[in-house]
Amino acid sequence: MVNTPPPEKHLDEQHHQPQSSIASIDFYTPLRLSIDGTPRAAATGPSPTNQPIIPEGPIPPPPSSRSPPPPFPEAHHAITISNNGSFLGSHNHPSPPPLRPPPGGGGGKKGGGGDNGINVIDDCAVEEIHEVCHPPHVSLWDKLRGRLNEIFFPEDPFHVFRKRNQSPATKFVEAVQYVFPIIGWLRTYDFDVFRSDLIAGLTIASLAIPQGISYAKLANLPPIIGLYSSFVPPMIYAVLGSSRHLGIGPVSVASLIIGSELSQSVSPETQTELYVSLAFTTTLFAGLLQTGLGIFRLGFIIDFLSKATLTGFMAGAAVIVILQQLKGLFGITHFTKQMQIIPVLKSVIHEEKEWTWQTVVICLSFLALLLVARQVSAKKPKLFWVSALAPLTSVIISTLVVFILKSKLQKVATIGKLPEGVNPSSLHKLYFHGPYLSVAIKTGILAGVLSLTEGIAVGRTCASMNNYQIDGNKEMIAIGAMNVCGCLCSCYVVSGGFARSAVNYNAGAKTAFSNVVMALAILITLLFLMPLFYYTPNAVLAAIITSAVIGFIDVKAAYNLWKLDKLDFLISMCSFFGVLFISVPIGLAIAVGISLLKIILNVSRPFTSELGNIPGTRIYRNLSCYNNARRVPAFLILTIESPIYFANSMYLQERLLVLIVLKTGINSSTS
Repeated sequence: MVNTPPPEKHLDEQHHQPQSSIASIDFYTPLRLSIDGTPRAAATGPSPTNQPIIPEGPIPPPPSSRSPPPPFPEAHHAITISNNGSFLGSHNHPSPPPLRPPPGGGGGKKGGGGDNGINVIDDCAVEEIHEVCHPPHVSLWDKLRGRLNEIFFPEDPFHVFRKRNQSPATKFVEAVQYVFPIIGWLRTYDFDVFRSDLIAGLTIASLAIPQGISYAKLANLPPIIGLYSSFVPPMIYAVLGSSRHLGIGPVSVASLIIGSELSQSVSPETQTELYVSLAFTTTLFAGLLQTGLGIFRLGFIIDFLSKATLTGFMAGAAVIVILQQLKGLFGITHFTKQMQIIPVLKSVIHEEKEWTWQTVVICLSFLALLLVARQVSAKKPKLFWVSALAPLTSVIISTLVVFILKSKLQKVATIGKLPEGVNPSSLHKLYFHGPYLSVAIKTGILAGVLSLTEGIAVGRTCASMNNYQIDGNKEMIAIGAMNVCGCLCSCYVVSGGFARSAVNYNAGAKTAFSNVVMALAILITLLFLMPLFYYTPNAVLAAIITSAVIGFIDVKAAYNLWKLDKLDFLISMCSFFGVLFISVPIGLAIAVGISLLKIILNVSRPFTSELGNIPGTRIYRNLSCYNNARRVPAFLILTIESPIYFANSMYLQERLLVLIVLKTGINSSTS
């Protein structure tokens, strides 16, 4: 049983209604409130004990539950608080006339009127809080349709069909342009834009050629497949993609996943044909997943891969990739198929007899060159071309060195002969039956999600830096279409890579035509330049991969996570160590699981903080963060950082009661 103070009444006689002194708080019905400033009656004075008079009696139900709302077009919700800060009541009543301050003043201690919707009477400032007028009736079907449109079509792709002042032909052209963004930028394409795209395309081609060969080796695929994957998919993206700066080609994370997952079931050395078939099938399932997510507008699913998750995962994957390059660094022939740090280090130490000092010198020398070029471009962005040309320069120089000194460098492993010509068809190589189909599906899902996340993240970053927007769902369809078509012409999983896109952006690309220029440069390489790679050492490819992924180990980002949110830092570390010591999929699954647990905790146990007034303003801020904020006497002002609904209503009710007890010293459960 709860004791209640005397009931209070409004001063305005025109709307004079006795109000209940106590009202329950329904946490299931959030209120939309605004300040009105209607005054309440002055208190008759505190009791001798400086506590409100508390008569015994049962808690009356809220007025709204005893009678229907008044027949007025607008109603407001009033919350009454006593002179000492105790909560007295919550009620609905008609809107009173506007507040008119009494004669004599702009506000005083007693009897004064005030600005900003506050009237001060007898040391008691009361704010009446308004609810907007009742919205028009909306049918259940309209509500459901509006909610689904908000979730799946936030950008409203069908708005072109609702324009009444346009002809059907214009609507058709705009609809086709929505599906094929290339039509939009081709309308305004001119020579200046072409020149910028030409320079950017040739620049990223100089990076894409060595990276394509290197990433194919990382995926345990023939090097030529890396070049095939840099030819067809970029041309498809130029037609369907909405990003102007995304550089398309093989990426390190997808290559690592394919190499690590498929090699556990099939040997890439002894079962090469089967391994390549599984790689193409993996690409097909990755593309189907990406296209399906885009068509069904499910792009928000990848948002569950938080920045903390990706920071730890990318760092762990980078370490795994670097460990795999120890094979090329030392020239080891018999290397472990496992990816974790302990088996790899054991294999390196166990195969000490296969180490070749010439290979070590070549790898470390060009790795130092690549890292220096990277630092030069980072400190002086205008010299971006230094890091862009460094990989191709390393390939050319190392190939010449090995060719000239081939009699003395016989122990240095090289790429060997690569076939000439464009992509052959691989439709007949797709693997749809047999014991390894489940492996291809699992690997395709994992590689598809991560490559899609990387591509969209890079595209959004470039778009924000150049003040334009990309459509995430259209990007999913474009990337998925690239992989579906690519698996039919000897390509494996591709996306928008960090390094390639950064070079494309810094080179001044204006449209996606830079990808077409890059693809044409790759075509010339496939037709005429393949014999030149015969003497390219594997050691320089290891150096190129190491320099490309070392930037993923972002210590500064991990430190910022530690400073900002310890739980996010824990998620990042779980992802990092899970990838490093267990496996790539399990490490990612652990991080995603902890991220989902954090989401549940945030909505079921929302953070609440007490607010105080910034002196001289109507601004209220967190008392623990703003030293100049001051508590408002007789008021407890809280902010709840979550919507109020069934999962957290009881917790918030208990939390508010505890805070009221702590602030007032009154136990509401006292009978």
